[in-house]
Amino acid sequence: MINTVMLVGRLVRDPEIIEHENGNKVSRITLAVSRKFKNSDGVYETDFIDCILWNNIAKNLNEYCSKGDLIGIRGRIQIYSYEKEGVKRKITEIIAENITFLSSNKSSEELEA
Repeated sequence: MINTVMLVGRLVRDPEIIEHENGNKVSRITLAVSRKFKNSDGVYETDFIDCILWNNIAKNLNEYCSKGDLIGIRGRIQIYSYEKEGVKRKITEIIAENITFLSSNKSSEELEA
């Protein structure tokens, strides 16, 4: 069986890292990914996809990228459910296994600092 996803999109907001007590770092980001076709109004729609990045991947993204940057993600789909106050919810996320920096709003001077 194969569970592989490849996305190219723009960061919706600046990435932030949370460090857990055990030392693991995690970053939850949202990618804006445009569809390849126009809707009935002639407009390209955009999907907003939640992604989870761990440890070095999270650290590198946080260091080199900011809102609006174009990145590529290769990862896997993870789906889980939970119930809160009698309401069942289903969450779909992408767990990033590799990222590629495709463009950056930061100047080369900022990246070297």
